[in-house]
Amino acid sequence: MADNNVSRNSSCNPVLTPHLTRLYGVVLVGGLVGIISILFLLVKMNTRSVTTTAVVNLVVVHSVFLLTVPFRLIYLVKKTWTFGLPFCKFVSAMLHIHMYLTFLFYMVILVIRYLIFFKRKDKVEFYRKLHAVAASTGMWLLVIVIVVPLIVSQYGSHEAYSDQQCFIFHKELAREYVQVINYMIASVVIAIAMFLSVFQVFIIVSMVRKLRHSFLSHQEFWAQLKNLFFIGVILVCFIPYQFFRFYYLHVVAHSSHCDNNIAFYNEIFLSVTAISCFDLLLFVLGGSHWFKQKTIDLWNCLFCC
Repeated sequence: MADNNVSRNSSCNPVLTPHLTRLYGVVLVGGLVGIISILFLLVKMNTRSVTTTAVVNLVVVHSVFLLTVPFRLIYLVKKTWTFGLPFCKFVSAMLHIHMYLTFLFYMVILVIRYLIFFKRKDKVEFYRKLHAVAASTGMWLLVIVIVVPLIVSQYGSHEAYSDQQCFIFHKELAREYVQVINYMIASVVIAIAMFLSVFQVFIIVSMVRKLRHSFLSHQEFWAQLKNLFFIGVILVCFIPYQFFRFYYLHVVAHSSHCDNNIAFYNEIFLSVTAISCFDLLLFVLGGSHWFKQKTIDLWNCLFCC
């Protein structure tokens, strides 16, 4: 029976194209460049700031995820997994963990920035540096001690899988309670993303109406404009996967066999979430004088026309 399960799941392996290899290769390089770039910027930032603490944790999340990307690339090139099934489950689960932790830190950064905007404060910060360290340590202990072991232990634990093929744990989604959890998570992520997007647009439009043609000279406007980087990453990298998730869950639940096309599309949408590793690089570029000047020049050009 186990052999039949392995054989059935092996035939469900999505067609792996060079596109995925190139995408993860670009993610690895871009992510590393972004991490190195933000490290130079973090040295000058306030270590007690809640936003700085969230960015530091974002760097840690991307760093841990990027450590698993080379193993994905090796598998895509060799088309055979040689690192054992337990590590396959960890690498596979890490892409999901990375996506949701990144989304969580985006939400923290945006909410803090909204509080700063509405309460007319320069910053929101911890009382002491030790408090920032304690908050980060507590969060990571929760993730390492509870979340990661729970996900890895339950991830792909109800079916028999080949130890030479990886990332084909879709049959776990056929279980009713797993579907309910996935539907709930996808719905919550989409709802929060839509709320943050509408809220951000409302803030920027309000600032433009209030400041009129001089809004580009206000530092507060540029701070809010930076938020669009995070909103953009959420809408481009995370939301398409969450919407596709509804369809994917429906197909898996009502199909007795694997559809290679659906499995492949799921891999594509899931791999796009990894592009969020470019956020740190965009964050650094967005705060540069060059970016501000080019934006001002473009606006003046459009306004003159």
